[in-house]
Amino acid sequence: MITSAPLIYCPNTNCPNPSNSWGRQECEACQTHLIYRYLWAVAPGVEISVGELLGDRYYVVAPQVWLDTKPGEPPFMYEELPDDIMPYLHLYPQRLHTPEVYGFYQHGEETYPTDILLLDNVPLDSEGKLFPPFVEAWPTATPVRQVYWLWQMMQLWKPLSEQRVAFSLFTNNLRVEGWRLRLLELDLQSRNTKLRDFKIFWSNLIPTAHPHIQQPLTEICQMISDIGESLEAIAPKLNQLLLDQAAQLPLSFQIMGATDTGPVRLHNEDCCYPIEQDLVKNQLVPHLAMICDGVGGHDGGEVASQLAVQSIKRLVQNLLTEVGQQQELTSPDLVNKQLEEIIRVVNNMIATENDEQGRESRQRMGTTLVMALQLPQQVKPSPESNPNNAHELYVANVGDSRAYWLSRNACQLLTVDDNVASREVRLGHCLYWQALQRRDAGALTQALGTRDGEFIHPTIQRFLIEEEGLLLLCSDGLSDNDWVENSWTEYTPKVLRGEISLKQAVESLIDLANEKNGHDNTSVVLVHYRLSPEQLILSNTPTAPPPVREALIPELSETSQELLYSNDEEGSEPEPESEANLNPNPESELEPVQDSPKLKPWMFMVGLLLILLVGAVIAVWRNWENFQSTSDDSPAPWQSPMIPEPSEPPVSPNS
Repeated sequence: MITSAPLIYCPNTNCPNPSNSWGRQECEACQTHLIYRYLWAVAPGVEISVGELLGDRYYVVAPQVWLDTKPGEPPFMYEELPDDIMPYLHLYPQRLHTPEVYGFYQHGEETYPTDILLLDNVPLDSEGKLFPPFVEAWPTATPVRQVYWLWQMMQLWKPLSEQRVAFSLFTNNLRVEGWRLRLLELDLQSRNTKLRDFKIFWSNLIPTAHPHIQQPLTEICQMISDIGESLEAIAPKLNQLLLDQAAQLPLSFQIMGATDTGPVRLHNEDCCYPIEQDLVKNQLVPHLAMICDGVGGHDGGEVASQLAVQSIKRLVQNLLTEVGQQQELTSPDLVNKQLEEIIRVVNNMIATENDEQGRESRQRMGTTLVMALQLPQQVKPSPESNPNNAHELYVANVGDSRAYWLSRNACQLLTVDDNVASREVRLGHCLYWQALQRRDAGALTQALGTRDGEFIHPTIQRFLIEEEGLLLLCSDGLSDNDWVENSWTEYTPKVLRGEISLKQAVESLIDLANEKNGHDNTSVVLVHYRLSPEQLILSNTPTAPPPVREALIPELSETSQELLYSNDEEGSEPEPESEANLNPNPESELEPVQDSPKLKPWMFMVGLLLILLVGAVIAVWRNWENFQSTSDDSPAPWQSPMIPEPSEPPVSPNS
């Protein structure tokens, strides 16, 4: 037992003085970013007091919550991995929702110690506190979030069932971090879970569901009992309910991207879309964002990345046109297939270039891809409402370029790298930290153009935008060495509060990559999604009103005068990064202020009297107006129109 907070050790193995006091964010000796890695200890029947320091390493901050004070040292793991941890490894592609094995701690006697399983990537916040259980958060969630959680449960059912751990979805291990479902640990009892368990669990949620979705959920639960052993039949109905609820929220966003050669390279093999020049009158903006990081040298990587970006733009434009002509909603499965086909077509175009140039083996040019498509399908939440954007976001990736979702409280990696380290974990060969020790850990296992399309397996995920946040796409010039995870708090809140622009944020991220990594090209695309109408921003220097009007109402503030005459003056052009609201009927979001009634001749006389008689005449004038006005009169010209403040969605900390 220790009576004070433990020391935190620097992860830099070459640090001259690695010990640091609790709470420091950077090592005092070498300024390396300190890691506070909170773990979940699976220790049935073992009681360990809070405040203990185990093995001179693990500090118990709460029951089953341990802090690794020496994250630079590898934890204990058997040479041959135990069979009972294999489900965790095979589910590595689902790491957005499932935990990862960190190692074991052997507790007790040396002869017969008790193995305590330590899990990483668990639903704990930055202070080691558990996120709320699903069943506790459910009653107070918005209807769209409730349905989104159920959609994620349905998507997790198949991969968890294949590992015989699907019962984990029905236990207190199911937690929520804002929009995202997360599992604290897997139920490894190899239960033969049936769809009736699914129905029972969902049925118990209906009484505390939002009233707007209770009846549709009741119908869906009834379908589950009628369809046997497949959830595919309920997917269209649940998807329709999800998009109906999402479409009731206004959606607007801004986008900005840039690419940089970096301080070392002579050529930029990255290519991204959109950059600032693309933001003017381009139909794909802001629906499409992507980054391609070329491989194969400047004479190949540049060609591959640019060819991929230009080809995907054309093919996605065709997809958007086709979807826009459909009378019915295009299902997520069909969109996934179409995006996969687009990626394979682009892959084969690059592969053909390789073949024609006689490139073989490592000389073949290729490129990574991370792409985000906000599919603007239109949904009518009710017969009397106007169609609205369905809020669908599709993220596709091949290689190690990444996508992150950044909110006020969390940085969430949405993609899984296609490299040797990830492959070895998924196949059950080793843990992730063990795989990183391989010399080829970062070698790509697939990239566009290096092989025929039949061997390319892009990962495509569908998300729903139901909270404000930033979508960050980046090449490994930024993501290497965890600089996104280490720096997101420095710019995300400022962007969300409007203190810095997206352009400034993009530039600062590229500068960060050049300073801290500096070994590669860097590309960054940021998209700011808002669930409220665009803010009406008042200029600090209002347009000067006509002299007569100014003389008539000298008592008005400059801001009020600007509001009064905003309908007469032409608004300034938006900044290049500001894109229009995707709502097909933007005029329905903010009702235009009606033209103020024209000033009559007798009002000019009164205005002059106001100037001459100052306060006394003003008081008489105001009493006179109060006497004549009625509740049915139009607003007086000097009354400032009310500007509705944007509604703030619930704050939360990809698939």
